[in-house]
Parts: sequence; structure tokens; C-alpha cells
Amino acid sequence: MRYALLIADGAADYPQPELGGKTPLAVANKPAMDYIALHGYAGQAANIPAGLAPGSDIAALSILGYDPRVYYSGRAPLEAAAQKITLSPTETVFRANTVTVRDGIMADFAGGHPKDADVFPLIDYLAENLQIPGVKLYRGVSYRHLCVIDGLTAVAATTPPHDISGQTVAAHLPDDAVLNRIMSRTEELWREKNAPFTQLWLWGGGKTRALPTLADLYHLRGGMISAVDLLRGIATLAGLEIIPVAGATGFYDTNYRGKGEAALEFLRRHDFVVVHVEAPDEAGHNGDAPEKIRAIENFDRFIVKPLLDEVRAGDLRLLVLPDHRTPLNLRTHSAEPVPFALYGANVPPRPIAAFTEAAAANSPVVAGQDLIKLLLA
Repeated sequence: MRYALLIADGAADYPQPELGGKTPLAVANKPAMDYIALHGYAGQAANIPAGLAPGSDIAALSILGYDPRVYYSGRAPLEAAAQKITLSPTETVFRANTVTVRDGIMADFAGGHPKDADVFPLIDYLAENLQIPGVKLYRGVSYRHLCVIDGLTAVAATTPPHDISGQTVAAHLPDDAVLNRIMSRTEELWREKNAPFTQLWLWGGGKTRALPTLADLYHLRGGMISAVDLLRGIATLAGLEIIPVAGATGFYDTNYRGKGEAALEFLRRHDFVVVHVEAPDEAGHNGDAPEKIRAIENFDRFIVKPLLDEVRAGDLRLLVLPDHRTPLNLRTHSAEPVPFALYGANVPPRPIAAFTEAAAANSPVVAGQDLIKLLLA
């Protein structure tokens, strides 16, 4: 048996007035996802355990069968694993967003979603000129970078910049003098370079943490397709191969078709593949309904549909779901359950009318970390 896990990051939402009281999932033309919901085993998944902050770090761990209450140690250590950054016991790593702050307001949590070729020289300039002992910067992807700090006695409380879009930043600065010094210094240096964004924003810190592999836990060996270091880091720790796809960007312009084709090719030789698409989440953070709908439709057309066709031709099971909600009106994550649908060989039917939040609302709720067991059952 072969297995495919397809994650549309942040695709779930709330009913939106601008969409006639519907969600993007309800408005989008997504025949493959709706078919799987109507003919497969569908329901709701609670990927964010009570008491934990909603986000892709928590949700992705859950979906891959790891209880975040046991294994989560912060977002940045997961991203560090993707870059093969080894942390000493005295080091703490933080996510470092390129952001734009204007007049004390978080104007853009992603600094305009810069291209790697444009942002890398500016990250290198910071690394060479920061001159703060015990601090190292590492390039990431687009606006997502890492800052490693040696000697912190505790992991400071921080705020994700996407949680405070349009808000005053002063009330949300990190509760740590070192982090604030680093952020202020990056602002000074980039002002000298006339950078298109104003500073780095540090958040999501943590210490290094190991995971048991999926081979150890579930006898699963395979690979993951994702453009973002968070998911690639979890995959690395889980023992999955990182499958490269040219043109995978983590934004609206990502190579959907290439991801679907790469997943099919990988399944010709392996038993398990994870495909993650970031674009619906980015659209949710930007409050961009048309782009969120388009991202869902592209996910359905170029990723779900080809793999659904493969199910009909062989011994394959599909599990399709968002990791969490990123409501357009909130522009950040929320913790409510999301719809999921499982379809394929020997999957008993438990249908819902369509792959939407409303259609799944009366279905039983499955804990996120149990989804992998449903896929393999």
C-alpha cells in the first residue's frame, strides 16, 4: 500500500461577508476534493491541542503523528533542522522575519515577500556587521530566516509578526533586552542600505529537540515536498527525504504542477509522500480572498486531482486537509477543527456533502495525531 498526505496550509476559514457568508473552501471550484469528501471517509481534525497556540508548527507535528504536547520545543528549532544547523545546549534559535514597520505599525509581516536573490545579500550584510557577541544569522527562504543566540538563560516570550499586522509594535516587543538590541541593530544597518524592509523581527524561539522517526513509530519511509523550512525541518527530524521541486516558492506563484508531478514520480518508487502548499495561508494572512480561492483551486487541480487519478489506478490512499484555519478577517491562525477526507483502497465510506467547514461541522472530531493511524489502518 502507498500513502499520500496532502496539506493545504491555512485553507480553512470562517464565513466571510465578502464571499456571501461562505468560506473560500465553499466558494472555490475544487471537484477532486469534493469527490474525496463525498466518496471517502471524512470528518473534522483537531490539529491544535487545547492550550497550544495555533500554527503550522503545532499542526504539522500533529498531522504527522507527533503529540505536540510531548514533542514541541518551539518553531525555530524545527526550521533549524531543515538547514542542518546544530545547536549547542547553551544556544537558542529564533525565527527572524524581514518585516516592514512604519510609524510604529506592523505594516508588512513579510517585508514584501522578497525573492531569495534580493534578500540574501542583505542578510549577509547583517551577519557581517551586527557585531553582537554570541549572535549568528542564517539565511532561510524569502522573508523567513534564523537567528541563533548563545547564552540566554531563558527562552523569551515573543509575538509572531503575522499576529499583529496593522497594530502598534511597541506593545509586542520581545520580553528580552538582547532580542530587542538585535532587532534595533538590524533596523540601523538596513537603514544604511536603504533596504526595502525595515528590520528583522525575532519570534518562535526554542532549544534543539529530537523526534523519533516515522519509520520507528509507524514503519513509514518516504519524502516531503514543501517550499518552507518549517515543514522541511519536521520532515528531516521525522526521517523523511526532502524532495526538491523547481519553482516551489512558498507563495502564490509556487509551482503547483511541479509539486503534483514530483509526488507522482516519487510514489513510483516509494510508499509515502507528503505534499505541503503554503499559498492559502499566505493569502489568509494578507486578507486576500481571491488569491486564497485561487490557491485552493490550484491545489485541487494540480495536486489532488492527479493523485486521485492515481488512486483509481492502484493501491494508494489519500489524506487531504488543511493544517489549521487562517481566517481572512483575522489575518492570523485560529485553533478550531478543520475538515479532512481520506480516500483510497479499503477505506470505509463516511461521506460529507463537500469538502467544506460547514459540511464537516456535524462530523466526529479526530485528534490530529491520530490521523496518521487512520491513513494507515
